[in-house]
Amino acid sequence: MIDDTDRSIPARLLRVAAAHPDQEAVVDGEIRITYARLATAIVQATRSALAAGILPGDRAAILAPNGYRWILAALGILGARGVVVPVNTRFKGAEAADVLARSGARILFTDNDFLGIDFAQLLAEHTAALPEPIRVVVMNGPAREDVPWHRYLGDGRLVAESAATARIASVGPDDPCDILFTSGTTGRPKGAVSTHGRLLRLYDDWSDIVGLRSGGRQLVITPFFHSFGYKAGWLATLLRGATVVPMAVFDVDTVLATVERERITLLPGPPTLLQDLLDSPDRDRYDLTSLRATVIGAATIPVDLIRRLRDEMTFTTVLSGYGLTETNGPASLCRADDDLDTIAHTAGKAMPGTEIRIVDGNGTELPPGAHGEIVIRGYHLMTGYLDDPVATAAAIDGAGWLHTGDLGRLDERGYLMITGRMKEMFVVGGFNVYPAEVEELLLGHEALARVAVVGLPDTRLGEVGMAFVVPRPGATVTADELITWARARMANYKAPRYVEICPALPTNALGKIRKDELLARGLSRADAAHRR
Repeated sequence: MIDDTDRSIPARLLRVAAAHPDQEAVVDGEIRITYARLATAIVQATRSALAAGILPGDRAAILAPNGYRWILAALGILGARGVVVPVNTRFKGAEAADVLARSGARILFTDNDFLGIDFAQLLAEHTAALPEPIRVVVMNGPAREDVPWHRYLGDGRLVAESAATARIASVGPDDPCDILFTSGTTGRPKGAVSTHGRLLRLYDDWSDIVGLRSGGRQLVITPFFHSFGYKAGWLATLLRGATVVPMAVFDVDTVLATVERERITLLPGPPTLLQDLLDSPDRDRYDLTSLRATVIGAATIPVDLIRRLRDEMTFTTVLSGYGLTETNGPASLCRADDDLDTIAHTAGKAMPGTEIRIVDGNGTELPPGAHGEIVIRGYHLMTGYLDDPVATAAAIDGAGWLHTGDLGRLDERGYLMITGRMKEMFVVGGFNVYPAEVEELLLGHEALARVAVVGLPDTRLGEVGMAFVVPRPGATVTADELITWARARMANYKAPRYVEICPALPTNALGKIRKDELLARGLSRADAAHRR
C-alpha cells in the first residue's frame, strides 16, 4: 500500500482521507469525524503545533485517556515534524515527571477530568524534576493557569495553512515519530525511538494479516500510551481507512452496547476482556454479530476461550501474537488459517521481513524445540533507546539482533512458543521450569479460566512452583485436587507445590498479570508457613 507519496504518517492519512472522504474515521461518543474532517483537522492541528513553537525533532508528551483529542494532538505533533511521547496514565506524579524530563518534552497534553485524577496537579508537585518549564495544554477539565484545548487550537489561526502543509511535506520516512517508554518491569523505563517509515510498513503488514481494511470498525480499549492501543489500535485503523472507536475505561456493559451500536468488527484485547464478554449474563441481550476478528496478546491462552469465541460468537479470525515496545508492536503473529491449537499454544510466526531465533547464553542459534532466549532482527526494530547508547548496545548486538530477555522455543514450522522471562524461570532440584509452559498445562483443566505460576524459594529443592488460579464461573475446584491433577500430567518438578484459588489475578493497565505482586503474596505465604 506504500507509494512514493507515503513519506510519513500524516502524508499517508491525507491520501487515505482523499480516497474515503465520507467514511467515518473516528467515533468518540457523540463526536463523529469523517475522513474529510480528519484531513482538515490534521492540517489545523499542525498549525496549532507550529503556533505552539514545535520545531522538527521537538518532543511533545500526551498524558491522557483514550479519546479523539489524543489522536488529534498526536497528528498535529507529527505534522509539525515533532515526536510524540505517550505517558502511562497509571504513573504517579514523580514517574510521569521523570519521563517528561528524560524525553525533553517541550509541551504536555493532558486531562484534568479522568476518573477524578487531575494530571496537571499531580505534575505540579514535581516541577522541580523538570530541567525547564513545560507548557501544559488541558484537553479536558479545568485549565486553571494552563492552556485550554480550545485556545491551543485557536492559536493555530496565527499560522498560515500553507506553512502547515509545507511542514507536513517535509516529514521523511527516517524522521523520528515517537518515543515509547518501556514498562520498567526490568529496571528504569527506557525510551524506544521509532520512525515514520517503520510504522507505515509494519502496520500495513499487520493489517493485511488481521484483515483490517476500509469499512472495518475497531474498538480500541487498550490504552493509547501502549503500542497495542496506539499503533495497532487507532493508527493502523486510520492508515487503512477504517473507523476507530476509542474507549477510555473498560466496562463490560459499555463494550457490549458499543459493539451493537457501532457495528464493531475488530475487538483486540487480553484474555480477561474477552472472557468477561463471553461470561456476561447480559451478552445475549445485544446484537454482536458484526464482530469478526480479535488479536489476543498473552503468553498462554485457554483453548476453550478460542473455541467459545468461534462457537458462541461470530469471530472468524482469532489470532495470537508476540511483540515488544522495542519492536514497535508485533514481532510474530498467527495467521487466519492456523488451527485452534496453534493459536492457543503459540505466538505465531515471524512478521514479514522479520527474523526470529532462539539462542543460548553464548548467542549460538539453537535448533527447533530447544529452549533459549528469543532474539529478533528486522526493519521495524526501534532505532535505539533515547540518549542511552550503552543500553542500546546491550539490547541490539552488532549483527542487528534484539536480545529480548524472553525465553521461548520455535517449532519446525517456525512458530514461536513463549516460555517466560529469563528472570521468571526458576530451577527445581536442578531442572529449569518455565512458567508459561506450566500455565499452559494447567489451563488444560476444565475448571480453570486463568493461571499464573511463580517460583518460590525452597530449602531442599532450591525453588518450587506456586500457581494462582481463577476458576471458570460456576466451576469449583480445590488446591489439593489441582496439585494431584497436575502431578498426573506433568513432570514432578514442573507440578506446583502450592496452589491458591483466587477470584481474580492482579493486572496492569494492559491486562497483563502482575507477577511481582503474586510473587510477593507467595513469599509472604511461605514466610508465614515457615514461622508456624
